[in-house]
Amino acid sequence: MIFTLVLILIGALLLLVIGINVLQQHKERVEAERRSELARQRAIIDETETVLSCTGMFPCSTDITLVLYRRIQEALSKAVNIGTSQSADYERRLLDLNSQIDSIKSNPKLMPSLEGFRLPDTDKQILTLVQILKKLKAILRAEHNKGKVDPTVFAQEEAKIDNLQLRINVDSMLARAKKANSMKQYGSSKLMVTKALATLHTLKALSPTEPFISQRVDEAKQLLDEIMRAQQLSEPRQASSKVAEDDIDMLFQPKKKW
Repeated sequence: MIFTLVLILIGALLLLVIGINVLQQHKERVEAERRSELARQRAIIDETETVLSCTGMFPCSTDITLVLYRRIQEALSKAVNIGTSQSADYERRLLDLNSQIDSIKSNPKLMPSLEGFRLPDTDKQILTLVQILKKLKAILRAEHNKGKVDPTVFAQEEAKIDNLQLRINVDSMLARAKKANSMKQYGSSKLMVTKALATLHTLKALSPTEPFISQRVDEAKQLLDEIMRAQQLSEPRQASSKVAEDDIDMLFQPKKKW
């Protein structure tokens, strides 16, 4: 009888230990998922705030600003519901953001023209802008797939981003072509101008009436003429230099024995 009770007690203890282990593992799994979800929401907030901080580098409409603010709003709401030591901070940021969104919605919409866009001065700034536009396009598409962006707004804003990316490519290629031309690298310079003209052809298909296109086409053609003239002027000198080098090579060749 005592032996049976001992076995029962041992079995009960084993079940209790197993139950505690299962509960502990479940608690750890829930905590890991909570930390993972919080990290994901924080990454969304950080990425979106980075894009927002760079919207002064390009013409940004009210619709795009609202898409970015609402993305942060959703991430902050989820972070608050997860429940952490930072919940109070997230709640405060959410209240401030809600006020900003209400303020933007109460004011007239801004639709700045791309004609006012100017390429940044340094290569580093241009690279930053290219990366920001790439992130912005991905965010816009993701929010549209969730049904949070009106299809008309999505089509208009995506077309603007595509247009802006092509403009940056054109201006960057023309700038590099001018630099190569000044260094007498005529082959590289012509290649850049040719690529710029091909990009302008693509841009014209998207926006046939934009003044930017005709202006850059004229600029590219003028630059191409300058390159061709400079190359033609340099060719006689290159030829005479080649003849001189050949004469020098002949002088230093081993003399033939007859």
